[in-house]
Amino acid sequence: MALGMNVEGEKDLLGIYLSETESSGFWLGVLNDLEARGVEDIIIASIDNLKGFKEVITTVFPRTDVQLCIVHQIRNSTRYVNWQDKRAVVRDMRLIYRANSIDQAETELENFEEKWGKKYPAMIQSWKRNWEHLTTFFGYDEHVKRVMYTTNSIEGFNRQVRKGTKAKGALTSERALFKLLYLVTQKVQKKWSRPQSWSRVIASLMITHRDRLRLK
Repeated sequence: MALGMNVEGEKDLLGIYLSETESSGFWLGVLNDLEARGVEDIIIASIDNLKGFKEVITTVFPRTDVQLCIVHQIRNSTRYVNWQDKRAVVRDMRLIYRANSIDQAETELENFEEKWGKKYPAMIQSWKRNWEHLTTFFGYDEHVKRVMYTTNSIEGFNRQVRKGTKAKGALTSERALFKLLYLVTQKVQKKWSRPQSWSRVIASLMITHRDRLRLK
């Protein structure tokens, strides 16, 4: 599911896509469909670290800033960590993504590697491999950071969808599934509201992306 937010802070479900596997070819089809249906520009894309997704976004919408979800990064990288160390590791990770600047974040990553690198080298490599897109939000102020550094909006939406569909044990076809998802979406959308800090978010984006915003 692709969830978008316009310059008014209004959320909308842009598309529902089914596939047995996730691949760059699948994501290219999703982005091409969004473009064909009228999406002209994406300023910020907050995504999970799905294979091939970020590369396809910048191919179809080359001016987009891609931010990998910090929560998913924490979840994925702690798969390598013994449960006894997880609380301490997560606490130290917090120093990285809550840094005040990219320079401070890089210093905290170095400290993190010095402390945990020998014991959990795969975890450190995960952060380094994804560093460019994990730190995109450092180019924005605090108000924008809070709406872009995780995919919480779509995760919350997906939880509502699962809640609305769990009573269905089986569906007769993909068409039946799309119909059910559409009806659930119509119900969920009634509860959506604009973020309280949106006026500050849009004011900040007007400074950094004035040429790309079309305010009513």
